[in-house]
Amino acid sequence: MLAGCTTDGNPVRDTAIAVGMGPKIEAAPEFVTRSRPARLDFIPVGTAPPARPTAARTIDEVKATEAELEALRASHEAVAQSARQGGEATPAPAPVPIKPKSKKTP
Repeated sequence: MLAGCTTDGNPVRDTAIAVGMGPKIEAAPEFVTRSRPARLDFIPVGTAPPARPTAARTIDEVKATEAELEALRASHEAVAQSARQGGEATPAPAPVPIKPKSKKTP
């Protein structure tokens, strides 16, 4: 039953076209064929994806990468903590004194 959904053609339409009852299939206009790429930039439905260009990492490679990232994270946290401590030692700036405007009398 589902095999009819996976074929590229429609048997009822194909039969109607063969006996002359179906719609006439016309070639696409020239401007349409010029504007469409010859190669698709996406994988159409039902097509297997291409093989991976690189092999998957082994368990040891994954663990080594995790350790490297963990060391980098610890380094970044140490730099951030140092910056936080430096910010605490700096006093807040004093507010700028503003002189009140005097009213002019006529």
